[in-house]
Amino acid sequence: MLPPPASKKMKAWIRSRHLICSGNFFIFETVEASTVDKFEACVEALGGTLISVEPLKKIWIGSHRRVVLYQAKASLHTPHHDLNQYWIKYGSFRTRFDERQ
Repeated sequence: MLPPPASKKMKAWIRSRHLICSGNFFIFETVEASTVDKFEACVEALGGTLISVEPLKKIWIGSHRRVVLYQAKASLHTPHHDLNQYWIKYGSFRTRFDERQ
């Protein structure tokens, strides 16, 4: 994956509250394992590395279906692009799967 599409995808995840930032680290939460692979490809295209992927818990989707929530952590030093600034403007401190109000 090339850096411009990778940056665009990361920004979409920031807006949808799947991706949050903490310093030079990005934390990504999703219920689809294939999306974690896409996140890894985006991070590597931007010069970062995936640190870990952990299954956090099982959550309910609807009333009859439980799925695994995955959390991926990546290190991404961003001196040549604006993902940190974009997160400050459009992001959140909690992901969409956070149960706190």
